[in-house]
Amino acid sequence: MKKVNLAIVGATGMVGRTFLKVLKERNFPIDNLYLFSSAKSAGTKVIFNKKEYTVEELTENSFDRDIQIALFSAGGSISEKFAPIAKSKGVIVVDNSSFWRMNPEVPLVVPEVNPEDVKKHNGIIANPNCSTIQAVLPLKTLHDKYKIKRIVYSTYQAVSGSGVNGVKDLENGIEGKENDFYAKQIAYNCLPHIDVFTENGYTKEEIKMIEETKKILGDNNLKITATTVRVPVKNSHSESVNVEFEKDFDLDELINSLKNSKNVIVSDGNDYPTAIDCSGYDEVFVGRIRRDFSVASGINMWVVADNIRKGAATNTVQIAELLLSYNLV
Repeated sequence: MKKVNLAIVGATGMVGRTFLKVLKERNFPIDNLYLFSSAKSAGTKVIFNKKEYTVEELTENSFDRDIQIALFSAGGSISEKFAPIAKSKGVIVVDNSSFWRMNPEVPLVVPEVNPEDVKKHNGIIANPNCSTIQAVLPLKTLHDKYKIKRIVYSTYQAVSGSGVNGVKDLENGIEGKENDFYAKQIAYNCLPHIDVFTENGYTKEEIKMIEETKKILGDNNLKITATTVRVPVKNSHSESVNVEFEKDFDLDELINSLKNSKNVIVSDGNDYPTAIDCSGYDEVFVGRIRRDFSVASGINMWVVADNIRKGAATNTVQIAELLLSYNLV
């Protein structure tokens, strides 16, 4: 792969720092690296590949240089303002916020699921929600083979999904201190409340999972419902996924199909993955696969993945790798 000039927006945040870790691990071909953040974090020193970089404040002039790809993870308002600026300067933006995901002109990509969609980009590519990413890897295989009719999501999402403030609230709560980030205490508790509530009673996180799954799988006819829950776990999201198919299936054959899916690791029998087991890995782990006897053709499965890596940083870097492999840069 040819070397590119790469920028990271939100370089000092939890995901931004993981971008750097993943880029190094995967030997991403970087010529020049530019790190941007808010004024508050500007001036921070960062070591990458034994070289020291100074984080710069993000401004409207930040992209007035030869940058081919920019990885954004600084929130929706930053992406709304600065992604078009970067795009206007010829930069391809891979955005980790929710702002561009449902824009019909912006591809929403999970490289193992819909890699070809990156070719449709018009300067901006969206990285899906962390909880959606891990679900669609096994679902893609099942949809192709058995045609999914309905999905019921129940998620158990780690506090790292909220960034450093979520982790701090959990740690403070364990120490008996008051929480000041979540609406209610997260320590020793479960909150069925991720993002804001909408008029129909669903939270935005639940709507994201529903709509993003349809877009990534390319099927607006899918029937999907979701309940997303924040749990007192530091890292890695867990999900109970109930799937009803239009076609019948042999359970052993279905499990073998999942085992052959790229970057999906299946636990056999009564073994199952947990959040602690999966932290630090880029694969999606699936277990508790069993027939749902309440419908004619359905299964339950347990899906776990590191939400900061595969759910954010790694998937974003994989998208950048696709751009290079398709000679789009």
